[in-house]
Amino acid sequence: MEEETSPQVGSRGYTVKECQDKIQKSLRTPMVKFLKEHIEKAGCKLGDNFIKAVNCDRQMSGGYIRGEGIVVCSNHMKIQDDVNQVIIHELIHAYDECRAANLDWANCVHHACSEIRAGHLSGDCHYKRELLRGFMKIRGHEQDCVRRRVMKSVTANPFCSETAAKDAMEAVWDICYNDTKPFDRAP
Repeated sequence: MEEETSPQVGSRGYTVKECQDKIQKSLRTPMVKFLKEHIEKAGCKLGDNFIKAVNCDRQMSGGYIRGEGIVVCSNHMKIQDDVNQVIIHELIHAYDECRAANLDWANCVHHACSEIRAGHLSGDCHYKRELLRGFMKIRGHEQDCVRRRVMKSVTANPFCSETAAKDAMEAVWDICYNDTKPFDRAP
C-alpha cells in the first residue's frame, strides 16, 4: 500500500495543483484506463475524487486507503512518470480489494500478496527505474526489486513485524507473483 520513492536530492516536488493536473493526464494513459475499466467490470465504482493529490509528511510516493481511494504525494513527485507509476501501482491494490471481498490489509499475507502483484504488474521494478534508484544487477533484478519493495511496504504495516512480513511474502510468492489478473500476462 505504501511506495518507496527514488531519492532525488535537492529537487522539489509538485504543488498539489500541479500534481492534480498530472493525475488528469495519467487518467488518459492506456494502462490507467485499462485498470479503471477492469475495476469497474469487477463491480467497484471509482468516483471522481478516487485519486487525489496531497502533501505527505512521510517519505512515500502515495498509497491506497480502503474506502477512500488513492493518494498521490505531490511533494514527492518530480515527473509525470512518477505520478503514472504511483497511480498504476495503487490501482492494482484497488483491483485486488475489489475482486477479493475478504481482503484484510491487517493480514500480513493479504498485504504481501497485493504488494507482490502491484510491484510485478505495475512496472515499478523495470530495470530503468531500478537503475535510477541505484539498484542494478544483470539477472534477477526484477524479482529482487519486488521483494525489497514488498518488505518495505509490509513492514510499515503496524500489524506486521519484519519476520511476519518475510514469512508472509515467501508463503505466497509463487501464487501471487504468477497471478497477473486483470492482465493476460505481466505487462
